[in-house]
Amino acid sequence: MGAAVSDWRLAHAVAQTGQLGVVSGTGIDTVFARRLQDGDSCGAMRRAMARFPIPRASTQALHRFFRAGGRDPGSPYKLVSMYRQSMPAPRQELSMLAAFVEVSLAKEGHTRPIGINLLTKIQMSILPTLYGAMLAGVDYVLMGAGIPREVPGALAQMAEHREARLHFEIDGAIPGTDPHLSFDPSVHWDALPAPLRVPRFLPIVSSNSLATMLARKANGSIDGFIIEGATAGGHNAPPRGDAGLSRTGEPVYGARDEVDLARLKELGLPFWIAGGAGHPARLTAARAAGASGVQVGTLFAYCEESGLAPALKHSILDHARRGEVTVRTEPRVSPTGYPFKVATWPEDPSAGVNRTRVCDLGYLRTPYVTPDGQVGYRCSGEPEAEYVRKGGELSETIGRRCICNALLAAIGQPQTRADGSVEQPIVTSGDDLTRIAEFLGDRERYTAADVVDYLLGKVASPPRSAVAIG
Repeated sequence: MGAAVSDWRLAHAVAQTGQLGVVSGTGIDTVFARRLQDGDSCGAMRRAMARFPIPRASTQALHRFFRAGGRDPGSPYKLVSMYRQSMPAPRQELSMLAAFVEVSLAKEGHTRPIGINLLTKIQMSILPTLYGAMLAGVDYVLMGAGIPREVPGALAQMAEHREARLHFEIDGAIPGTDPHLSFDPSVHWDALPAPLRVPRFLPIVSSNSLATMLARKANGSIDGFIIEGATAGGHNAPPRGDAGLSRTGEPVYGARDEVDLARLKELGLPFWIAGGAGHPARLTAARAAGASGVQVGTLFAYCEESGLAPALKHSILDHARRGEVTVRTEPRVSPTGYPFKVATWPEDPSAGVNRTRVCDLGYLRTPYVTPDGQVGYRCSGEPEAEYVRKGGELSETIGRRCICNALLAAIGQPQTRADGSVEQPIVTSGDDLTRIAEFLGDRERYTAADVVDYLLGKVASPPRSAVAIG
């Protein structure tokens, strides 16, 4: 869905229907800081901050970011510092606080489980973000866009408030070395609290081989899998093989990219089907194949409770009703190198905009070894000359866009630049968006409860937690 489209309001609404609501942890520290700068008009941020068990973090965040009444018109957002391999305690505490607030609000007023979704590719903020979510009692952790083999062990360590480590992927790292990311919860406490509950861990996979490897070689408990196909929104796994691009310039997926569900069942773990799953027939088929249910993104992304900016949401729905929306799998738009789904429609505000390149959020930066043996950071979406100066290939910058700034613009948090220009959004959606008119019928708007009713309407005696949002 992108950053904070699946926010606390949407996860809360889904949980209220008896299903699993999942908040997005992608860039949540920046999202949180910008909500405070926009004035927190409903008071939800400050209400949850008052519950955070490390009060100084809340005090510091309010002092640095909160603006009563919001920012002055045209003023830019104050930035949070970009993550590096090693970060000071106050910066870690901002990530902890942001994740705590998101999960705490999603869990407010009910006892249904809530999950958090993170991208393995965004390495440096994973541990403090997960720890903050655990302090709020998060029930599930979902992670894709990489191989999260060490995350189960890290969750168990952090539940005991002990130091956790993850291998740190660095371009050009010397073979035989073991670069790592570490996070020690104990440095944030004067006196350690009681142990936390370890959340259930569900990796998001797109192949039998990855599921098998994680089930056998992860350093802790795997509690099931999300099986995500190439029709899902956001980042997709690259296709296997060398089929090249289609006539329209999109990656070509084939039989090798399909998960053998019969083989997957042999692992003895529950699984949910994602990608093009937003239809009651897909839920029926998934359960017939042995799945516990489905994970649905696109239908929830356009409901009234989602974090997508209302003007964008309603514009896309209005055009989708007329068949005027397309979804492309763009092979080069994301600096990660993963294919990325992009929605376009006649009122797309980013169409034709020639953005001046700047990298000031840095979530998708790639760590690399500098000539003097230090760790540097580069992004193929940053200014071309800067990327090349850091040792990157000029060809890698072609077609890249700043996904970080664009996804924040899509939830109504666009940065204003010194020249007065405003960052434009990228809206990511699964292929189901092009068929959403079937679901809409005569409606122009709908709620999360409408989505759940639709998905379960043709299922006799639907099981609890058959549908997940992520």
